[in-house]
Amino acid sequence: MLFKPDMKDNVKDGTAKKSRGRGFVMTLITLAILGGLGYLGWSVMHQQPQQQANGRGQQRPDLPVPVLAATPKVQDVPVYLDGVGAIRALNTVTVRSQVDGKLIVVNFTEGQDVKKGDVLAEIDPALYQATYDQAVAKKAQDQAQLANQRIDLTRYEQLAASNAGSKQQADTQRAAVAQTEALVKADQAAIDNAAATLSYTKIVAPLSGRVGLRQVDQGNIIHASDTIGLVVITQLQPIAVWFSLPQQQIMRVNAAAAKGALSVDVFGNDGVTVIDTGKLTGIDNQVDQTTGTLKLKAEFPNANYQLWPGQFVNVRLKVETLNQALVVPTSAVQRGPIGTFSYVIGEDNVVTAKPVTVTQQNEHDAVIASGLTANDKVVTTGFANLSDGSKVIIGRDEQTPSADLAPRKRTRAPQADGKGGQAKDGQKDGQGRDGEFRAKRKSSEGDQKGQTGPAPGPGAQPSGAQPSGSGAKQP
Repeated sequence: MLFKPDMKDNVKDGTAKKSRGRGFVMTLITLAILGGLGYLGWSVMHQQPQQQANGRGQQRPDLPVPVLAATPKVQDVPVYLDGVGAIRALNTVTVRSQVDGKLIVVNFTEGQDVKKGDVLAEIDPALYQATYDQAVAKKAQDQAQLANQRIDLTRYEQLAASNAGSKQQADTQRAAVAQTEALVKADQAAIDNAAATLSYTKIVAPLSGRVGLRQVDQGNIIHASDTIGLVVITQLQPIAVWFSLPQQQIMRVNAAAAKGALSVDVFGNDGVTVIDTGKLTGIDNQVDQTTGTLKLKAEFPNANYQLWPGQFVNVRLKVETLNQALVVPTSAVQRGPIGTFSYVIGEDNVVTAKPVTVTQQNEHDAVIASGLTANDKVVTTGFANLSDGSKVIIGRDEQTPSADLAPRKRTRAPQADGKGGQAKDGQKDGQGRDGEFRAKRKSSEGDQKGQTGPAPGPGAQPSGAQPSGSGAKQP
C-alpha cells in the first residue's frame, strides 16, 4: 500500500534546517566578536607598560644618577638633654589682713604690677588709732609722775646726808623712782604695739610682682582669721621652670653641674624657637618612683613676660660641648640592615657606601665619630636610584626639590607614533589628547540628551555644535 508524504512534515523539516543554519551563523558571529575583543584587550595590556616606561623616562643603567652632595664640617657641637616642664612663679604670696575691720580703700587694679611696700588697701583705723593715743597718754602721765618722784628723791637724799631726815625715807623714794621708770618703759612698749597694730590697717605688698584678681571688695568686713586673702601676688621676673629628666641622666647632670653653672633653654609653642635662656639652680635629692624621673629647677629672667606660671614648655639642658666634631647633614646618614652608612663620592664621581658611627643627631645635623673625614663628599639627596658603585652627577644647592603647596596636575606620558618612535612635541600631543577627550565628552553629552546615532569620531563635530572659529561660545 502506498502512502502519500505529508506536506506538514516537509514544512517542519525545512524550518528546522533554516533554524540550524541561523544558529550556526550567530555562533560564528559571536566567536568573531569575542576574538576581536580579546585581541583588543591583549593589545591594550601590552601597550600600557611600554607607554608608561616611555612616559616616565626611566634612566638607562649606564647614565649617571643626579644627586646633591655636601662636605663634612668641623665645629663645636653642644650636647643637650631634652625635657618637659612647667613654669612656676619664683615667689607667690597671698595677701591677708592682720587685723579685723572694715575695708575702706582698695588701691590696686587687677593685673597690675606692684612694688614691695606699695599700699594695696586700707582698713578703717579709728579703733586702732584710739588705742595708740591712749598708750601715748598713759606714758606721758607716768613720765610726769617720774619727774616728781626724782625731785623728791633728790630732796630726801640731801636731808639724809645732813642727818636732818631719815635714810629709810630716801631709800623708799629711790625704789619708787625705779618703779615709775619701769612703768614708763612698759608704756613705751604699749605704744609700739599700738603703732604696729595701727600700721596693719594699711595692707602693703610684701614683694614686687603682679597682682591677680581681687578676692574681697571694698566695704566688706575682713578678719585676720579669714582663709581667703585679699589678693595673690606672683613674682614674674625672674621666674622658675621645673622640669624632669630620666633617671639614667643623673650621673651626667651631676658631673656637668660640678664643673659650673649649666645653661637651660625654653622653647616656644612651635617647639623650635628659643624664647628665653636661663641657668640651672637646683636638682632634687630623690627620684620620683612613680615616673622614674628626676626634677630640676631653672631660673629665667623673663624680660618680655613670655613665660607664665602654670604653662607647660619644652626644655633643653646643655651638659657639655663636643669640641671640633665632624658634622654632616642628617640626610646624609642612611640606615641599612647592618647599621648606619653614607654614600661617599670618590674619583670619577663613583659612590661608595661606607659604614659610619653616629654620636648624636637632630633634625639637621649628625655628629660622626668614625667612618668619614673632613675631605670626603657625601650624598645628601637622590637616593632613589643610587647603589654602591653607581656613577653620579652632582647638582647645585638651588636645585634642591621643594614640597609643593598643592598636588600638581597630572599629565599623560607622550605615546609612541606608528613607526615605534616617541612623540617629539609633548605639547602638541597633549593638545591632541585634550581634543579627543573633549570630543568624547561632547559625544556622551549628546547621547544623554537623546541622540541615537553613533558617536562622532575625534575629528567630527557633534550635531548642533558650531565651529570653533565662530563667535558662539564653546560648551
